[in-house]
This record gives sequence, structure tokens and C-alpha cells, in this order.
Amino acid sequence: MSLFERWLTLWVALCILVGLVLGNLMPGLFAGMAGLEYASVNLVVAVLIWAMVYPMMIAIDFGSLKDVGRRPKGLVITLVINWLIKPFTMAALGVVFFNYIFAGLIDPAKAPEYIAGLILLGAAPCTAMVFVWSQLTKGDPNYTLVQVSVNDLIMVVAFAPIVAFLLGVTDITVPWETLILSVVLYIVIPLIAGALTRRALMARGAEAAVSEFTARIKPGSVLGLLMTVVLLFGFQGQVIIAQPLLIALIAVPIIIQSYGIFALGYAWAFAWKLPHKVAAPCAMIGTSNFFELAVAVAIGLFGLNSGAALATVVGVLVEVPVMLTLVAFANRTRDRFPA
Repeated sequence: MSLFERWLTLWVALCILVGLVLGNLMPGLFAGMAGLEYASVNLVVAVLIWAMVYPMMIAIDFGSLKDVGRRPKGLVITLVINWLIKPFTMAALGVVFFNYIFAGLIDPAKAPEYIAGLILLGAAPCTAMVFVWSQLTKGDPNYTLVQVSVNDLIMVVAFAPIVAFLLGVTDITVPWETLILSVVLYIVIPLIAGALTRRALMARGAEAAVSEFTARIKPGSVLGLLMTVVLLFGFQGQVIIAQPLLIALIAVPIIIQSYGIFALGYAWAFAWKLPHKVAAPCAMIGTSNFFELAVAVAIGLFGLNSGAALATVVGVLVEVPVMLTLVAFANRTRDRFPA
């Protein structure tokens, strides 16, 4: 790892600080960028995430995708955690913290909305950023693509029923534009671009050319991550400064959920003796969230200024720092897994 990559957590911390400062000094600028969205997908952030995802897509070898079916255990872990465990543990944590532990620190009327926001986060597994976490842990790009794709297919039919069940409402309207646009932006387009780039590089110099090219553009991928952090914290800079205690309270169950779900997936993969390049992304997918979908549904159901919308936004803010600590842990424990 380069010196820059080795100290990535420090750069992220500095970017969080920069985002908070700029968000409060130049609220108009960030409000303008926040308004550049379609179907609740911010186009500026989408470009940055695309820059992060593209290098990993180049590494995907379509000829080896057929081999993924010979190793189904990673898929089993991901699907069980994402759809049979994670939404329900997130709901349980929300109830425990906001109905009991934090009851004296918040407006009781807002508690159901905070819980609803957490449920929406828990029921929406990650689509885009997991490619970044997989790349940072040297995950198998082919396997990661299959895992994310299968989760997206299930999300189309399972997200609304699970959310409706946990929220106790039946009029859940899934924002199909957000769901479809996110899949196209974060998977389909970079996948096509990566495949075309890989074909050209393979014709020029085989795998050596692919490795050289991805190494050359990797700094751009990391820069995209840092700029995303600046934007996310800049967008919410005024809210964070105005309500620091509330933000911290909402973050507590999200952080507990993140580390708990990762521990479960990682330990399960270790028990099943999965190779690290499958185990790390497998645990990351369940830990990370599809925040665009969660935010869009929260706004649609409860309103832009609701506690549910705020809870989903806090999930966005917490995710990058938490996931980077898990990336570091996964990289330090690589030698514990089978080669």
C-alpha cells in the first residue's frame, strides 16, 4: 500500500472536517449541488461513485463468472444476512434505543419516525459502495458482482413487503425510478465501460496491461471516495452543527448494527473456510446500505423534514468512516483465512 492509502482513515477524517466547515461557510454552494438530482439520486455523488466503481469493473473477467456457482456459500451468507436477519435486528435496535434507552433525550412523538428511518436502512442492502469496499480488501470482483446483482434482483420483490411488515403499513410505494436509475448508474454503465476497457487492454498486453492501467487510475478512485465524504458532510453540515446530540443518538444503533452484522458475516465465512477474497466482500455487502433508496422512501412516506429522513441521512454519514475501519480490520486478518 502507498503512504496515501495507508493513512486513508486520516484523510477521511480531515475530509469530514472540511465538509462540515465548508457546509456551514458556503451553504448556498452545497444546496445548489444537493439540488442536482434526479429520482433522489444526487448526480454529483453519482459521478464520484462511478469513478470509484469503474476500476473494479475493469478487473471482472466475464469468462470466470460461471465458476461462481461452484462456490455458493458466500452467496448463501449474503442472502441470509441481508434478508432474514439485518432488517429485523435494525428494527429491534431502533425500538430498544428510541423507545427506552434514549426516551428521555428525544421528543417521544419523533421516536416512531427515527425507528422507521432505521428500518428503511436495514432493509436496503448496498448496490454501489460495496464495490469500493471489495476493491480495498482485494475482493474477488467476479464474485462481488454476482452477489450485488442477486441482491438487487431480490430487492425488487422483497424490499416493499419487508418494510411494510416492519412499519405496520401497507401503502409502501417503492420509488422505482430511484431503484432502476441507481442500478443503471452504479452497475450497468460502469460494468459496460469496464468490459470495453478490459477488452481493449487485453488485446494490447493481456493481464499485465490491465493491472498497469488499474494501478494508474486507482488514485482517482480514492480521490472520488474522499470527495464523496466532503460532499456528504457538506450537504448536512448545518444540521450536524445545529443538532449534534440528536445526530449522535441516531448514529449509535446504526454503528452497533454495522459492526454486529459485519462480525456475523465475517465469522460465518471464517467458519465455512471461505477464501478471504470472498469472505470480506460477503461481510461488507450486509454491512453497507443502499442509502439512495432508503432516503427516497423516507421522504416519500414521512416528508423531507421528518425524523425518518434524518435517520437515513445519518446512515449515509456514518457509513464511510465505519466501513473504512472494517476494511482495515479485514485487511489485517487476511492471513487467518484459507489461501
